[in-house]
Amino acid sequence: MLQETVHKGLFLSRIGVGCWPFGGGAYWGAQDQEDVNAVVHAAIERGLNVFDTARMYNDGASETSLGKALKGYRDKAFVISKVNPAKAYRETLREELEASLRCLGMDYIDMYMLHWPINPKGLQHFTNDPAVLANPPSSAEAFETLSTFKKEGKIRYIGISNFGIKQTTEAAALCPCIAANEMPYNIISRAIEAELIPFCTKQNIAIITSMTLQQGILTGIYKNASEVPAHQAHSRHFSMETGKGSSRHNEAGAEAEVFETVAFLKELAPDLGLSAAQLSVAWVLANPLVACALVGSRNIKELDENVKALSVKLPADVKEKIDKVSRKVLNKLGNNPDYYENSKESRIF
Repeated sequence: MLQETVHKGLFLSRIGVGCWPFGGGAYWGAQDQEDVNAVVHAAIERGLNVFDTARMYNDGASETSLGKALKGYRDKAFVISKVNPAKAYRETLREELEASLRCLGMDYIDMYMLHWPINPKGLQHFTNDPAVLANPPSSAEAFETLSTFKKEGKIRYIGISNFGIKQTTEAAALCPCIAANEMPYNIISRAIEAELIPFCTKQNIAIITSMTLQQGILTGIYKNASEVPAHQAHSRHFSMETGKGSSRHNEAGAEAEVFETVAFLKELAPDLGLSAAQLSVAWVLANPLVACALVGSRNIKELDENVKALSVKLPADVKEKIDKVSRKVLNKLGNNPDYYENSKESRIF
């Protein structure tokens, strides 16, 4: 189940646990710590080792919750956390790292990522401090500081998240030891497929994918866009009306194409002895260039459903059918992996 990627010593399970709901918060609602403990322990027992969190997930509560669950299991886990790009100045970056270490209750983080590239559009979503917006941290300062943390042993690997080809190229020039790029990727979010995945692979940068189930859409629990909670419908997949004020992309969406794909998955999955969720996870894992696919699991039942996808060998003709149906979404949304901004104002390039 484990595979070696990028550098000697970097082992990632093909499925990782997305920890955003851990600790509870406004976006995902309450999350019982006992369930978190059970999921983390069961994941390790089933051979998973990747646990992905971030400072911004529930204002640090996700890190705290994960840290509690990993007590006594630290040596079996590969922990990823991320830092807000508005905090990427030398001093504030160190403060953020130390805060993450305290929340996690750990001496080091396995992989520490810059959560988004540093650019004016991106920073607007992390801060309204005029001083930061006028004089943002530089990428050189950020990656130099991250390299220092690595030398100090406080982080083992340096990663990036939501970086496009140009941004990854610039980051790698500043920090040649970048180990992974975490990007959204699933059946209805295929923007990175054509260029970014092959590019990162060629650069020896592992691809870790997030949003494997598109925040529950690909499990088939929603029949149409009107059933999707507004705060989960703020991506470019959905119209501004469906987002009910939570969206900022000002685009028409691809709702008909999305739910045509979902309906197809729900019809196809039973014939394969799978749920729509398992089929969706298996589709991501069928891409051999994906090092690890992050999937959220709020209880053991969800975890076990996701883990079953590891044993699925998706027939080539089945993948081709899914690719054909979902290409309608890809054609509508394009190859821009920033699914939340207007496609002409992307934070990713």
